[in-house]
Amino acid sequence: MDDRGKLYPRCIRANIEAALADTPVVCLLGPRQCGKTTLVRSFEPKRTYVSLDEEALLATARDDPSGFVAALQGPVILDEVQRAPALLQALKIAVDRDRQPGRFLLTGSANLLLLSQVSESLAGRMEIVHLHPLTEAEKERRPGAFLSAFLTGKLRARVNAEAEISAVSLPSRILAGGYPEPLLRPAERARQWRRQYLQTLIGRDVQDIARIREPEAVARFLELLSHRTAELLNTSGLASDIGINRETVERYLAILERLFLIRRLPAWHRNEARRLVKAPKIHLVDSGLAAALSGLQEVDWLERRDQFGHLLESFVIQQIIAQAGWTDSDLRFWHYRDKDQVEADLVITRGRQVWGIEVKASTTVNPADGRGLRRLADQSGKDFQGGILIYAGTSSLALGDARLLAVPLSLLWGM
Repeated sequence: MDDRGKLYPRCIRANIEAALADTPVVCLLGPRQCGKTTLVRSFEPKRTYVSLDEEALLATARDDPSGFVAALQGPVILDEVQRAPALLQALKIAVDRDRQPGRFLLTGSANLLLLSQVSESLAGRMEIVHLHPLTEAEKERRPGAFLSAFLTGKLRARVNAEAEISAVSLPSRILAGGYPEPLLRPAERARQWRRQYLQTLIGRDVQDIARIREPEAVARFLELLSHRTAELLNTSGLASDIGINRETVERYLAILERLFLIRRLPAWHRNEARRLVKAPKIHLVDSGLAAALSGLQEVDWLERRDQFGHLLESFVIQQIIAQAGWTDSDLRFWHYRDKDQVEADLVITRGRQVWGIEVKASTTVNPADGRGLRRLADQSGKDFQGGILIYAGTSSLALGDARLLAVPLSLLWGM
């Protein structure tokens, strides 16, 4: 294992171990360079490792997928399997002959289930585990227990109980993002790494999953989205701003979603709640990439506060969704907004149960800041389980309602 891979424990590891124990095919999906290869190669070092980034192996896998799979010996790792989607059908045949648990450990840098070239889902034979860029909890070598504590009602009001967060350290965390490699570099070298990462990704992986004539147009589109992270998605506005039609906008959005670069956060609503806005929000997944694309630096923390506030919202939502991977796989995520422009940044549901989260960049709060959470509680009725306002202060404070609490950002990685 790469020495750098020892720096950060991955909280999702136990999920992979459990899947390998009872499922023939386990597939680890996540963006390129988020640590997938380092993680899978740490399992059973004697596993045969095959990377489809090697052009000779890739050509064989594409030309003769059945023969390629038949030639594999013992438990095997297939890295970057999205580059040869036809392998999934060959894997199905192999697994139906021998359903030994843990035979194939796959990685993919594109969402296989969203690729048009994939006709075989390996239903009942494959378990998919998602690996996100490093969370702040993983960077701090903590178990990432914040989401669990929130869902189980274990967060409590505590005045000045948490470590202070300075106006410097919070922007630093946001700008760093979660890709392991640039964390080892000084700021300017890290920005250069992110720029080259995106150039490589757009130049190669976009062509693997969607044959388009001008991949650089996707890069320009992603840069535009970086300025609109945490905003309502307006496809007509995006089409007008970049000079393309709505169908092309939708195609570009789908490509970037498949590569785990963006997420569309759907609007939460109940059937009877007719006054709710139904448009999704758009979020860039990694705050470091978003900052590099939009040109944000630490010196902009005060002067470009609105844009930093949007980036902070995307940053917090990414931390929460990543923690859900090892906390509860049944959770679903939304945003709330009504026609009065009252909103909650993140809505979490499990069945009919509803929780709400608001994000503020300020170091102080008052009861009025919980307006969106209270509106969500009213809409949810008896299904509302609780709400939190995550802010840049140092105390956990009641918000005038027994179900609502303001908590420090530091709890995301400090618990």
